[in-house]
Amino acid sequence: MNNDSKKSEGKEMQLPARARGTSPANIKGTAPSVDRLSDLVCRELIKKAMEMLKYSYSPYSNFRVGAALMTKKQTVYTGCNIENVAFGPSNCAERTAFFKAVSEGERDFEAIAIVGGKEGMITDYCPPCGVCRQVMAEFCDPDAFFVILAKSEDDYWIYSLRELFPMGFTPEKL
Repeated sequence: MNNDSKKSEGKEMQLPARARGTSPANIKGTAPSVDRLSDLVCRELIKKAMEMLKYSYSPYSNFRVGAALMTKKQTVYTGCNIENVAFGPSNCAERTAFFKAVSEGERDFEAIAIVGGKEGMITDYCPPCGVCRQVMAEFCDPDAFFVILAKSEDDYWIYSLRELFPMGFTPEKL
């Protein structure tokens, strides 16, 4: 296989599984597609997450992140990353969205879309950090909560929380 073939093969693997019309279980190395989340819902969440990039306060890393969290009632809470010079007090976009929702009484969540990149330019998928995955595990069923990682409204992957956080520390472990 020549280098050009490898490049195009790699690009194909970055498309969402549903775009190829093939069962994700049959494609090694791709994220699963989830029928419960329609393409329209995914695109709307991604769009809202992208809108949040402009509110990011990231003067130290210059890496902007936006998130859109949907409850089971279809309410959407958004968040952006908020940095602090001391770094410890910084907060990720995902946790901002979760904390806003939880502070308003929400406890049942369906999905979150996450986008991010240097200076707000999205060039790759932006997976949640370990702390954010732990917060998700606190409030979400790992098999029924979905994380949408997107480069654009047309280019995204969907993972269950369990896939991103296997053997997570959950309240059931206490």
